[in-house]
Amino acid sequence: MDVNKGLPATESRRDLHVWIIENLRMAPVPEKAYGNFFEEHCYIVLHVPQSLKATQGACSDLHYWAGKEAGAEAQDAAEAFVQQLQETLGGATVQHREAQGHESDCFRSYFRSGIIYRRGGLASALTHVETNLYNIQRLLHVQGRKHVSAAEVELSWSSFNKGDIFLLDLGKVMIQWNGPETSIPEKARGLALTCSLRDRERGGRAQIGVVDDEVEATDLMRIMEAVLGCRVGNVPATRPDKSVNQLQKASVRLYHVCEKDEDLVIQELATCPLTQDLLWEEDYYILDQGGFKIYVWQGRLSSLQEKKAAFSRALRFIQAKGYPTYTNVEVVNDGAESASFKQLFQSWSTKQRGNKNFGRLSKSIQVRPDVGKLQSQPELAAQLRMVDDASGKVEVWCIQDLGRQPVDPERHAQLCAGNCYLVLYTYQRMGHVQYILYLWRGHRATTRDVKALNCNAEELDLMYRGALVQEHVTMGSETPHFLAIFQGQLVVFQGHTGHDGKEQPAPATRLFHVQGTDSCNTRTVEVPARASALNSHDIFLLVTASICYLWFGKGCSGDQREMARTAVSAVSGENKETVLEGQEPPGFWEALGGLAPYPSNKRLPEDVSGFQPRLFECSSHMGHLVLTEMVFFSQEDLDKYDIMLLDTWQEIFLWLGEAASKWKKEAVDWGQEYLKTHPAGRSPATPIVVIKQGHEPPTFTGWFLAWDPYKWTNDQSYKEVVDGSLGAMPAICEITAVSTGFSRPAPSQLPPGSRLGRHDPDGQNGQERSQALVDGRVCSGGKRPSGLSVASAWEPLLHTPSLSPLSEQELNDFQLSRGPSNGGADPLTLQTLKGSQDGSGNELQPGPKAGDASTNSHHSSPRPTINGSLPRERLMHQAVEDLPEGVDPARKEFYLSDSDFQEIFGKSKEEFYSMAKWRQQQEKKQLGFF
Repeated sequence: MDVNKGLPATESRRDLHVWIIENLRMAPVPEKAYGNFFEEHCYIVLHVPQSLKATQGACSDLHYWAGKEAGAEAQDAAEAFVQQLQETLGGATVQHREAQGHESDCFRSYFRSGIIYRRGGLASALTHVETNLYNIQRLLHVQGRKHVSAAEVELSWSSFNKGDIFLLDLGKVMIQWNGPETSIPEKARGLALTCSLRDRERGGRAQIGVVDDEVEATDLMRIMEAVLGCRVGNVPATRPDKSVNQLQKASVRLYHVCEKDEDLVIQELATCPLTQDLLWEEDYYILDQGGFKIYVWQGRLSSLQEKKAAFSRALRFIQAKGYPTYTNVEVVNDGAESASFKQLFQSWSTKQRGNKNFGRLSKSIQVRPDVGKLQSQPELAAQLRMVDDASGKVEVWCIQDLGRQPVDPERHAQLCAGNCYLVLYTYQRMGHVQYILYLWRGHRATTRDVKALNCNAEELDLMYRGALVQEHVTMGSETPHFLAIFQGQLVVFQGHTGHDGKEQPAPATRLFHVQGTDSCNTRTVEVPARASALNSHDIFLLVTASICYLWFGKGCSGDQREMARTAVSAVSGENKETVLEGQEPPGFWEALGGLAPYPSNKRLPEDVSGFQPRLFECSSHMGHLVLTEMVFFSQEDLDKYDIMLLDTWQEIFLWLGEAASKWKKEAVDWGQEYLKTHPAGRSPATPIVVIKQGHEPPTFTGWFLAWDPYKWTNDQSYKEVVDGSLGAMPAICEITAVSTGFSRPAPSQLPPGSRLGRHDPDGQNGQERSQALVDGRVCSGGKRPSGLSVASAWEPLLHTPSLSPLSEQELNDFQLSRGPSNGGADPLTLQTLKGSQDGSGNELQPGPKAGDASTNSHHSSPRPTINGSLPRERLMHQAVEDLPEGVDPARKEFYLSDSDFQEIFGKSKEEFYSMAKWRQQQEKKQLGFF
């Protein structure tokens, strides 16, 4: 099997490549057909990150996908091809085994519009996408929230249920039926899939109708019953959701795998939490994530034979465990692990694996950052976890008696472990006032105080009209910006503040632990006053009734000593004595109750160099958190109906869409559940940041490749899209009535220069066809069954002028039309503008149908097309008859060169076609292109 012949150059600008296994050979799938998968075939999908930000720490992903009707021979061939591709691409590639209906989030993330499962296969003369095909009747079962999929099901009411979405595709009319138990986000994403199908497969010419309420959508229901028959009884109940929740994913077990006397020996090594040092580079391991997913880790020194047997060994493991055959398998190589694999371990160091980039990364971190660039570089703000230089306004309240009491500004930096505090930080960014509200919780705070903290935070948020970014901070896990606003002088005392605002009486002897090297990481915390609390690598302040000792351990640095002298000024008096480890006076040990052993090991900061940020959609099922990952995420993945969780490992961001802000309390609970159930044993004190749409700080936006603050300015709701952007009901009924007799588009929707049929003024053909419409149902042979009358809904259509059948040449002209659509611009138009030059020249073509005596002779006279651009003089202010042959009169501007378009319209084609249709028309009228 020659793999290299069908493999495109990975350095090309396209990051996604798809092949189908046909006759045990790899054939490239047309790019316009991406997302369509035939159930009888296997596919191979290769993703190679192209953007600079995406390639940092990321690997290529190689998937083989098996349809549920695919034969064993095709699956074996796909696995063999993947292995050969792996050898060609090198070790920095993650391999995946995908099964229809159970694909990984990584696989589904490639197809934003959704995945379509199509019955049959190419051998039956089907092609991946037959653009402008109208002679079709099918029913699609649409499922999923962020990752939508649609499968062809039986054309019957028995296929329906109350909890899902169903799309009745009639060629020129597409009716989306929303189950009464579906949510607004599900309806919106189902509609996005419907529009995508219309644009890709009908050139944007089909009409779309939506049934949200059957009582109100009587006309659409008549059309559905005409095709599906009259429904008997109620729609079946919602089918059980099989979503895997976080609790199920929390269980991980690591197994060592080897062969002994031709037998596969699998030995369990450890369970969660796992550590990276368990993986030896000369060995081979299987990691079982609760039966939800199986990872295979291959050491860099493991044998080639072991690497080739990765999938077969994983399948044997799945069979031995009794897991479903569709269980997802991911094969990772030493040094090229996926983000999801790394996050199953407590920590992950790229240095430990000999990553050549680690030294460069470490060196850059050691350089003191320029905080003045935080405003213009959000990616720097995200990495440093600093929204600005901490010079903004600070207000502090202490939670007392279920209320909040303001704290004297002179005591802002002095907190008590037994209390909760609200810290409001106000700053300006790009000329706008922004806010961060820190909810600080001491280790000894009561549950009652924590509840009061949340309630008072909500009151403040209402006062500020929902503009507060709320960050939940636990004592000891403060973020760099929180520490920076106190200029490194934060002191946390044991005990709590009383009802009168005063602290409890202080003991005669107190010991404070000073940690940090600058204002962004320094805190002073009171610890038990005993010798065992000391550490040779840190600094401590011992306060007695007569004197204060500033104790420097032998391992502390000059930066630590310099920062400590400033940090303890609020605690120590003027009578302060500096003490070096090993030179302590007797009074020092007496105050601590005598000399005792204490640790001398250095507390290393947590190594997060190996982790990449991950974005998830949050939902709940049976009371447990369910996450759907957006791999290769962007701002486009954030929708007004969403609750999204961004895990940067050091912080958890919860983003609430405009329509989901009421779920803020549940969102915080989900964030805490995420940490508690994380298989790596994450700290529950990890800061949780709650952000509402439109109030994103740079510490959040900096994790995205690009961020447009005006993206949602004119964002339409689902209802607005349904009411204002879809086909009118009379047009849908008329098209459906006519298409029942002969499936073809209306004349107004034909491409320029094409004719669908000749007008029949006598209406003879229309009369003949009308007899086939009986009680809203289609009758074969155009005969009306006895006892049935023509449905009143169709009466006005039975007497309208009709269209005579097409000639062979006219049909050919229409099928070969590939001019720009007359419809409004949409994401597909933009994609065409950007990627037209990347189209593969070796696309799949449908084979001859059984019984065909010859090849398709219709392809002998294609419609003229325009190659390249045209001068503006031949397009501006030109009548239709004066335009060059092949130009679409409704899209004259499309044929301008990019430079002319920019000069005339003042914007790029992508920007122009992203505008509303009416605004496009207005500009075209003003500039002579209408």
